Amino acid sequence: MHILLIEDDLDLGKALQAALRQGGFSSRWLRRGADAPERLDPVQQDAVLLDLGLPDGCGLQLLKRWRAQGAATPLLVMTARVGLADRLEGLDGGADDYLSKPFEIPELMARLRALLRRSAGQASENWRIGDLTIRPREREVRVCGRAVELSPREFDLLNLLAGEAGTVVPKGKLAQKLAPLGEALDFANLEMYLSNLRRKIGAERIGTVRGIGYRLLT
Repeated sequence: MHILLIEDDLDLGKALQAALRQGGFSSRWLRRGADAPERLDPVQQDAVLLDLGLPDGCGLQLLKRWRAQGAATPLLVMTARVGLADRLEGLDGGADDYLSKPFEIPELMARLRALLRRSAGQASENWRIGDLTIRPREREVRVCGRAVELSPREFDLLNLLAGEAGTVVPKGKLAQKLAPLGEALDFANLEMYLSNLRRKIGAERIGTVRGIGYRLLT
């Protein structure tokens, strides 16, 4: 999964990127609001970590603009503003969670995982889709209780399908999300990874909508 990090503090930004990488996330780090995307594209990022106190303006303006545009991407606000009015303004402005500085990075990571679970409609860290169990944090998969060994790319593909279980996920979206920091995978490689995944978890668990995409069956 890919995280958009907007934080001007150099030391904190480096520490957060390291923690995200260790947690299995890719990330893009920006230090100014002016460099932030005009719109949030759910294909480009799965969640946003946003500092409100940016050097070239208030991150709250970014948050309100994105929400006014209809963006539903999970977003966690980080700020040194600790007053109740500030917290309420951030939450009412569209933040899904709010963390006051200074904070412990393990807490931020736990809150981020919780946001992503809720976004995927999962109640716990162990995602269950039928007899399929996925543990995103440990990058483990079980089918009927049996451990299944997946390559990193195969796991990421399954995780993407599980995040929208029962829904058709377009090929282009999968191809881009599997290579968030570079050029999207070509469809031939995507289909190769999908074929391997079907072989390992059971072909009947992944449906194809010809010309559109794939769906993890529930």
